[in-house]
Amino acid sequence: MDDVKDRAILLRKTRYSDTSLIVSWFTRGHGLVKTMAKGALRPKSAFKGSLDLFFEAEMVFARSRKSELHHLKEVHVENPRLDLRKSYNATLVAAYFVKLVDATVEAEAPVEGVFDLLSRAFDHLAENSPAKSTVLHFEKRLAGELGILSPERSAIQALEEQGHRLPPERGKLISELN
Repeated sequence: MDDVKDRAILLRKTRYSDTSLIVSWFTRGHGLVKTMAKGALRPKSAFKGSLDLFFEAEMVFARSRKSELHHLKEVHVENPRLDLRKSYNATLVAAYFVKLVDATVEAEAPVEGVFDLLSRAFDHLAENSPAKSTVLHFEKRLAGELGILSPERSAIQALEEQGHRLPPERGKLISELN
């Protein structure tokens, strides 16, 4: 296995066993990556306090040659975005952005512009109240970074026409934001 070091944003974590987690990341240089964090739930785990949603970190993983599930070796949190959790609506919008990126970006296909967009969006949500314009701006920039934005259609139409199934909570989210 080859060790890979990359900047990453934690998107999702799923319990795998009593002591381990499967952690989904969006990385700057490798795109969407899934890792196994063995022993992450043990009281004295090296990962304790470093695996939470929206955290941006420098991480090291060992690439698997047999599957798309790699072995997480190290995590050094650089931006925990704790303020993002202070607003329920900001957390909902951040979760929508995660689902949208997950639905539109191929696994292990690096898209640095999308990584930077997601990082800036999370920073914005941590400092500002979310608004409908925030969501629409993110969608437009995402479609632009993916190279599918055109003057003939909206960003959301472009994303849908590419065959992507958009997160179903979008409608409710848009209607509830100012």
